[in-house]
Amino acid sequence: MTLDWLERGQRHVWRPYTQMATAKAPLPVVRTEGCKIHLADGRVLIDGLASWWTACHGYNHPVIRAAVADQLATLPHVMFGGLAHEPAYRLASALAAVLPGDLSHVFYSDSGSVAVEVALKIAVQYWQSHGQPERHKFLAFRGGYHGDTFLAMSVCDPEEGMHRRFAGTVPPQDILHLPEDPESTAALSRHLELHGHELAAVIVEPLLQGAGGMRVHSVECLRTLTELCRAHGLLVIYDEIATGFGRTGTMFACQQAAVVPDLICLSKALTGGTLPMAATVATEAVFQAFWGDRPEQALMHGPTFMGNPLAARAALASLSLFEDGVRLAAVPQIAAQLKAELGPLVGHPGIKAVRTLGAMGAVELERLDDLEGLRQLFVNEGVWIRPLGKVVYLMPSLTITPEELGTLTAAIRRVLTA
Repeated sequence: MTLDWLERGQRHVWRPYTQMATAKAPLPVVRTEGCKIHLADGRVLIDGLASWWTACHGYNHPVIRAAVADQLATLPHVMFGGLAHEPAYRLASALAAVLPGDLSHVFYSDSGSVAVEVALKIAVQYWQSHGQPERHKFLAFRGGYHGDTFLAMSVCDPEEGMHRRFAGTVPPQDILHLPEDPESTAALSRHLELHGHELAAVIVEPLLQGAGGMRVHSVECLRTLTELCRAHGLLVIYDEIATGFGRTGTMFACQQAAVVPDLICLSKALTGGTLPMAATVATEAVFQAFWGDRPEQALMHGPTFMGNPLAARAALASLSLFEDGVRLAAVPQIAAQLKAELGPLVGHPGIKAVRTLGAMGAVELERLDDLEGLRQLFVNEGVWIRPLGKVVYLMPSLTITPEELGTLTAAIRRVLTA
């Protein structure tokens, strides 16, 4: 079918992660509900990705929709510099209450990548405030991904990630393997002993490296690297943009290791997939480095739409949907079904590995020659699955039904074993 808005607009829209010269036209969507995407031609796709992991409660949840509609009628937006409004202030209090430890000072932005930029910026200025300006580098880990803006790109995996062409443009950082065995643990320890005095912070995605390939590491690994950083007096940044808000089975992944970072980055599911919003949350000790009589001690950062009232109301509504425990209780059920229904692919020709963690299941292929063709095969199966390179994965809404999840896993089995 021909749609006027698509025909006219596709000459002007520059799509993400897309070679525009060769890409097929995107699928036109007319509405969403629950875990379903309704296309203009009448087809309905079961969404296995929750719109890049944001729609944790499914699409168009009535509680979130009503909150946004109510806010829209009174105060859609106002600048956050010098002015205050109830939704953003209530949300900061709510986040401080649900986050572990004394993560209690919330700085708003509007995307995960910017939340990471803010965290890195805070870490550098923290050490400047403590008379150590030489501590301006960062340590990150192989397989990691922290965003597409420039400083965030510098702490992504420089070899396997999507930002290789910017080598030499982004500042070089220290990239090591996660401390998952005695050898890599010793290597991290040695590196911190030799170079810890140059580092502002260490950044890691707790338990699950998302866009870098859905790689899972253990609670012990996270605890080990955090303890090593503490031993060397380093700030620790947890990037929970993908793992926050129930994805791994606890509200935040770091809670499983009983460790608390100095800074945590949040976004994606923060507003239940409704509006763009992010937050960088600091401990009291970090915040105090910016507290004083001198104006230059302040954090000089301020996104135009930071603290947007519509997004803050959506986030408050989303948080309220976690209060009765039903969302988190659903994760072990999703995890068990993913393990049971994707597990049989282990050992099948062409399958390198199957990984599951909470409400995430991933099948890593030995090779993939036709990514676009694979995506189309999934659409033909009535599901929306967009692989990350050689990794076919699911990160569905936490409200997905067993039947819907079964449709997704069955599609993966059929397509990958055909």
